[in-house]
Amino acid sequence: MSHPVTPWSLPAAPQRSPRTGRLVALVAAAALVSGTAGGAVGAVLADEPPAAPPERRSAVSTSPTDNGDVAGTAALVLPSVVSVEVRGRSGSGSGSGVVLDEAGHVLTNNHVVEPGVDGAISVVFDDGRRSDAQIVGRDPVTDLAVLRVQDAGDLHPIELGSSADVQVGDQVIAVGSPLGLSGTVTTGIISAKDRTVRTTPEAPLLGALQTDAAINPGNSGGALVDAQGRLIGINTAISSTTGGSVGLGFAIPVDQARSIAEELVRTGRATHPSLGVAATTVDDDRVRGSLLQQVPDDSPAAQAGLRPGDVVTAVDGEAVTTVDELVLALRSRGVGDPVSISYLRDGRQADTLVTLADRRA
Repeated sequence: MSHPVTPWSLPAAPQRSPRTGRLVALVAAAALVSGTAGGAVGAVLADEPPAAPPERRSAVSTSPTDNGDVAGTAALVLPSVVSVEVRGRSGSGSGSGVVLDEAGHVLTNNHVVEPGVDGAISVVFDDGRRSDAQIVGRDPVTDLAVLRVQDAGDLHPIELGSSADVQVGDQVIAVGSPLGLSGTVTTGIISAKDRTVRTTPEAPLLGALQTDAAINPGNSGGALVDAQGRLIGINTAISSTTGGSVGLGFAIPVDQARSIAEELVRTGRATHPSLGVAATTVDDDRVRGSLLQQVPDDSPAAQAGLRPGDVVTAVDGEAVTTVDELVLALRSRGVGDPVSISYLRDGRQADTLVTLADRRA
């Protein structure tokens, strides 16, 4: 499904509505940012090659922190964050990535590398070394991808933290290559958790971390770390009226990214536990939950006795009041796992056991 876009060239001011924000996927493409007037925004690649990138430099924007030294944390993290450069038939672009292991695996966003499926991808390290890279696996559903660099030499894998432990107000540091400026470090806090971010209608980011650390196009795939330099998120999108940072950035929590990355490294694809249904959120005086609209006969839900019109209210005893909450609850399980589904049918509460299947199976 295509979406209308209106590209503009920096630094010219974009046309915008003063009351309309928009979500911007953070990929830099030949110094162009693309958007829709008040809708979801994806990456658009220029038809011509990008201008020569500026000389690499580290830019550190600091603020006081209560639980760590920004300069020390930046020095620890910078060798683990790379610039990702992509050339494909549809154009060229750039983003960021994080080194996962000494085998050369780099985690980034799918929208950063997607144009390079039929082209070439290279990774530039903090010390200026450049290496060709190949796609190990991509997952458009979560907007994640894993690359593997070739002949990279000495690597510095990032330390993984836990997004489950993150609290609103925690100090964070964003590291990446906004607008082609590799080694850029900015600071802020976790502004909110569990955000639904609709960068595309087909694959919204669920459970995203929101931060006011300045991130811009080119930060996509880069690191959001805690004050100790542990990875807690992959920077992915901003909400903006201008296309630039206004203090509303969003990152994929590392607990989600870790499991997807492990699958991509192991098998080249990611699985997504599913009931196999189509549903919509219902919220009225009688019930809150996920109304099942379509339940195919061969779906896990149908095999467990669920029918169209049932309203799912809980997974393994944990309340789910929206479709997004239902999807997130299922994502924390695995394909083949049995889960208890609580639902309402004709005003009566019931439970059934469903064995989850891959949504693409």
